[in-house]
Amino acid sequence: MTDADPRSLSERQRDEAPDADPRSLSERQRDEAPAPAAGEEFVQSLARGLAVIRAFDAEHPELTLSDVARRTGLTRAAARRFLLTLETLGYVRSDARAFALTPRVLELGFSYLSALSLPEIVQPHLEALSREVGESVSAAVLDGPDIVYVARVPTRRIMSVRITIGTRFPAYATSMGRVLLAGLASGEVDAAASTLPALTERTVTEPAALRAELARVSDQGWALVDGELEPGLRSIAAPLHARNGAVVAAINVSTSSTRDSVEHLLEAYLPLLLRTAEAIDAELRLV
Repeated sequence: MTDADPRSLSERQRDEAPDADPRSLSERQRDEAPAPAAGEEFVQSLARGLAVIRAFDAEHPELTLSDVARRTGLTRAAARRFLLTLETLGYVRSDARAFALTPRVLELGFSYLSALSLPEIVQPHLEALSREVGESVSAAVLDGPDIVYVARVPTRRIMSVRITIGTRFPAYATSMGRVLLAGLASGEVDAAASTLPALTERTVTEPAALRAELARVSDQGWALVDGELEPGLRSIAAPLHARNGAVVAAINVSTSSTRDSVEHLLEAYLPLLLRTAEAIDAELRLV
């Protein structure tokens, strides 16, 4: 026997009515990108369950059933089943109106972080660098077309979104992304930067221009991005290397264009950033 729907008629009509898409252009472009090809071993239900978890982020910590269905592309009935399953497992909590993730969801990423010595190695170096420059500093790795933050020392909020461990940004428009992309083979760069939507009026959107910039980054050993991810945001990044010399991560200093000029980043922050990267590299060679 199935349970009767406890919602009132007006609530059901609200949940079943089509909603306007609240996502920004960049979010829609990201979400509408072609999905990777699924092989015979692909478990679609697992992929959908993970999509429900990823629907929550710093800007959307609580979502209604309609929100989850819209952000994942699932039907409301399917979204409800996944949410109730996640709630039973302890990964989601709910009240009468909305759903939210619980701290238990951190278990899903802890296995990766605990096996990855990088955050543990870089964190004290980032803290020292942040004290020296008085700005927010971070470390990230490359995951497909995105960077993913794995360590961070924030000093003040300089972006419209809150950056935390696990935050993702398109690599092509970030300083850390560019030093990571510059460490890839040309074929891998083409795959990771196949689409370059403009995030601001300064964003590099031409593949040839991006490849030229990545070549310059590779030669000089650092990258500076000025207002390409978000207006007014400036950052400078350097690569981190494994024992075999491969680029495995990046660190950066980020600031505001109202507070620091490009010249100040290059003269005051870059030498300290490169010195910090060298110190981290020395430790990574021992891992």
